Amino acid sequence: MIADNVVMRPSLAELTRTFARIGLLSFGGPAAQIALMHREIVDERGWISEKDYLGALSFCMLLPGPEAMQLATWIGWRCHGTRGGLIAGGLFVLPGACVVLALSAAYAGFGGIPMVATAFLGIQAAVVAIVAEALIRVSRRALHGQIERGVALAAFLGLFALSLPFPVVIVAAALLGAAWLAPSTPAASGRPLAPLPHPTRSLVTALIWAAVWLLPLGFLWRWEGGLLTGIGLYFSKLALLTFGGAYAVLAWMVQEVVQLQGWLSTPEMLAGLGLAETTPGPLILVTEFVGFMAGWHGGGWAMALAGAAVAIWATFIPCFLWIFTAAPYLERLTSAPRLAGALAGIMAAVVGVIASLSAWFALHVLFTTVGRASLGPLALPLPELSSLSPLATMTSLGAGYLLLWRHWPLPWVLGASALFCALSAVLLPAI
Repeated sequence: MIADNVVMRPSLAELTRTFARIGLLSFGGPAAQIALMHREIVDERGWISEKDYLGALSFCMLLPGPEAMQLATWIGWRCHGTRGGLIAGGLFVLPGACVVLALSAAYAGFGGIPMVATAFLGIQAAVVAIVAEALIRVSRRALHGQIERGVALAAFLGLFALSLPFPVVIVAAALLGAAWLAPSTPAASGRPLAPLPHPTRSLVTALIWAAVWLLPLGFLWRWEGGLLTGIGLYFSKLALLTFGGAYAVLAWMVQEVVQLQGWLSTPEMLAGLGLAETTPGPLILVTEFVGFMAGWHGGGWAMALAGAAVAIWATFIPCFLWIFTAAPYLERLTSAPRLAGALAGIMAAVVGVIASLSAWFALHVLFTTVGRASLGPLALPLPELSSLSPLATMTSLGAGYLLLWRHWPLPWVLGASALFCALSAVLLPAI
């Protein structure tokens, strides 16, 4: 299906060239990527109107998954149907996926060299500042009243102090938002809801893409039934609950892949996030690094490549399912007050989730020894104060200054932090 009201429909070749360019230049996280697509698609080429672009962005924020990649897929769908969506969404992810794969292989092969390991400490320390900056940015957008602040605080306490499962926190926030925040959202304007399109086409589309997503995982479960199956099943669950961006699910990812499954260590998880920050494409490409390193530990290079492929498949194929199935319902979804209220609740909870992630990262980067203190139902991380790392602390503070006050681009901040740590290890080994 191709929409009839595209402002200026491009040729398939034009669409391919444009999204190849966007995929190569889409650094800086979803805000920068959405701004880049707006300039390229709306301002310079006029393929999509301003109103439709903003409506589609709101629609993509209602869906699980990386909103910038799904917005790219929707633009391609509007211009050239399913073929256009596959081209636009695929090219948005492909350059970053290739870079993350190369960086993952470099980390696996050379991360144990002392100077390289110290440089990665610099990346991990910078991640503390990066996540703190994300917390500030998201809280400004999501916390508009007392209810939202209460939801954010409850989400923080639920994850950080009570170790509640991430899905429980998100579902509770959505229910609270639908009940209490719908009247105060922009969607609750009294406008009549748009009529529903005929459901048969959407049902067929959903079944086809669900089969594309799940059948390979079923074959994997039947023939392998081990690590790769576990990677596919976990990242499929994550694809259903990735609301609020990659930072929102990193706390759950850490809980699962580090603490429960033991696929990665804490330093490896931090390094993966830092590497994903340096690449074009969505930050959720950190899942490729996780799959690669899990496979690396489980069976060497061949298993690492397979793990990365399974993680990418389970992370991004569902995005095509959501867009191709739900795009004809865009106007209905973006005007439904209860859905908008649920999204507001989820976004408020995301602030608490990122706050929990910030605290967890900071403790494990700045202190080499972190234990647990139990008090009734509470189980709080308790760092050993004597294990504070001066080098990591100085690097985190410096990265925060460069990022929040000097407004350096993320790749520069990460590079400067890695270089500072590597040189400090040579020139000032005592710290």
